[in-house]
Amino acid sequence: MRSGGNVRVKPIPGRTTAAAEGDVVVLLIGMRINHFWGVHHWLPVFVAMPRMLRELSRDRSRGLLGYTLLSGSPRTYYVVQYWESKEKLYAYAAAPDMFHRKAWAIMNRKERKSRQHVGLWHETYVAPEGSYESIYADMPPYGLAAATGVLPIEKRGRRAADRFAHRSSAARKG
Repeated sequence: MRSGGNVRVKPIPGRTTAAAEGDVVVLLIGMRINHFWGVHHWLPVFVAMPRMLRELSRDRSRGLLGYTLLSGSPRTYYVVQYWESKEKLYAYAAAPDMFHRKAWAIMNRKERKSRQHVGLWHETYVAPEGSYESIYADMPPYGLAAATGVLPIEKRGRRAADRFAHRSSAARKG
């Protein structure tokens, strides 16, 4: 699994772009600690996400391409995830044999008490091909590039407009 948070990866000199092809599915998912003293309520939520990411990392066919773990403050933690398709994201979320379903069942049983101590949120975006672009300057693979691979900027165009105009070979045939 490629994660943009790996600080041991060396920067790639110059300007690069993500090698993404086709639509890009981005899931932003996170939590907010509402009451620090309710550790027994928010800690299980905090440790659940890394467990799900490990589970998905072991089985690439589930559709998670990569992720970046982030902190917005001492109270907020979130993950930016890149998926092959919204269908694979939905399938993982609903799969009875995967940890996500079990974690949600536990959260829903404790909902009244836990939600006072921890807030949960997610946003999902499907960005059709031609509606996203990226540039990384002297960076290791990060974000979308860590999830899909890195290309020299010249492969997609030096200007943002050129990168937005890129179409995969599948899109050009259709």
